[in-house]
Amino acid sequence: MSIIDETKFVERFQFFDGQRLFASDLQGLETFNREMRWLHNRSLHQPGVGSGFAVGGKKGDREVTVGPGYASDVDGREIFLTNTQTLPIPPVAGDKGSPNFFDLAIAYPDDAALEEVETREGICSDRGVTRLSEAPVFCWVELAGDPLTPRKTKLGRDLQMGLMIRLARIAVLNCELYSDVSIAQRQNARVAVTPYIASGTEELGSVMVLNTKTPTSARNPQIITGTVDTRSAEFLTIPEYRAHVAGPRDITLTTQTGSSTQNVDFVIFDQFQITAQNRGNFEFVSLILVLGADLDLSQNDVPGLDEAGNPVTRTRFEEIQRRMLTQWHVIWMGTEG
Repeated sequence: MSIIDETKFVERFQFFDGQRLFASDLQGLETFNREMRWLHNRSLHQPGVGSGFAVGGKKGDREVTVGPGYASDVDGREIFLTNTQTLPIPPVAGDKGSPNFFDLAIAYPDDAALEEVETREGICSDRGVTRLSEAPVFCWVELAGDPLTPRKTKLGRDLQMGLMIRLARIAVLNCELYSDVSIAQRQNARVAVTPYIASGTEELGSVMVLNTKTPTSARNPQIITGTVDTRSAEFLTIPEYRAHVAGPRDITLTTQTGSSTQNVDFVIFDQFQITAQNRGNFEFVSLILVLGADLDLSQNDVPGLDEAGNPVTRTRFEEIQRRMLTQWHVIWMGTEG
């Protein structure tokens, strides 16, 4: 059945001077305007958050805050929140040392749940309600399984259909937030027409860890791992990252073994691989190869001289490596589709 089929009839109210109005006349006018507005929302918009409803909560907190906002459900009904609300999180200890997960959802209130804001005395009649306050119904939906899905079938169905709107997801352990509130799962009414793209650059030496334990010779590849912070981009979901190392491909260090002078080249590999992607960072692995000399890194003293003619020790050798790494930069781009 289409949306239009569900609209049985449309009657436009009309008034004239001297007409006696009843409560049903004015109530019918309000109902007509509301139904037309809901029909518009159902026809042209998808259910979700249109504006606001910011959810905040840090690791260790026992409550979350929800800011004012506007949303609509699958029936086109508007869900308003005019004041910031503070909600306690579910008081659960966890699941055998692991956190429990919950989605925070809102729904349109039933008429019976509306708060009476104002009542008035009637003329020759009993006192009646003139104003009702609409406020969203908040619900913590417990999740389970892999992937995470609502434990209760009805709540899962209401979320899927759009009768309930998901605002955020939390993890709870020992009755407190196990991590910051996540809004990656948030249901939005407006779909982005273009992907959100952000980029940045970081000095390689400031974001990487150099593995000096595995190789015993400087001629062996030096494994680089690291994490690049992308929180400044404020991605709402996990983006697709692309990254590479920019800078000179090789940097030379002069060494001397006995009477023989050699140049040692530090070469950065182009095999830059992203190993993990998150909303606020990504992890990577790469290689540096040292060519042109047999420097035994298994010994404390490395035979040879640096570019200033000073004896090269293992510690000094690693310091030189790190100084050279300041000439290389990780350039990245994240695309949130």
